[in-house]
Amino acid sequence: MKFTTAGMAAAGLALATLFGSQQALAIPGDNAVLRAMDKITARVSTINVPVGGTVSFGSLKITAKACDKHPPEETPEASAFLEVVEEKPGEAAQSRFQGWMFASSPALSALEHPVYDLWVLDCTSDEPPAAVQPPEAQPAEGSPEPTNSNSTESGTSE
Repeated sequence: MKFTTAGMAAAGLALATLFGSQQALAIPGDNAVLRAMDKITARVSTINVPVGGTVSFGSLKITAKACDKHPPEETPEASAFLEVVEEKPGEAAQSRFQGWMFASSPALSALEHPVYDLWVLDCTSDEPPAAVQPPEAQPAEGSPEPTNSNSTESGTSE
């Protein structure tokens, strides 16, 4: 029996139609909403990083390259492509993480750092309300300023 590419494609389309496996596309977001923790002080901050922008958290420079969210009719999931660089005074910048992080599985692709933890919470497309930026999450020089950041300590809002 000989299979052709066109025949295989037609069979796949027929099966997809038969079983109704229409998969919706991910919704791109304008902002990656991240949770960052300083393990030394136990300070937890929610950071809003605009896609294409860079935000500082401690000695880390966090850049969001992309942010996607599943549509409401699918299983909830948000993912962000992040680049994390550590810049210490008097030392060369060191890349700490580059890749996709997933809100539903933070340990799947995690930042491994002795002082900081970082994970994705959500992707947003609308303009978040303006709030005061905590001192650790100030925008990096030459980057667009993030529009929202809420700090929490021990799970409580300030």
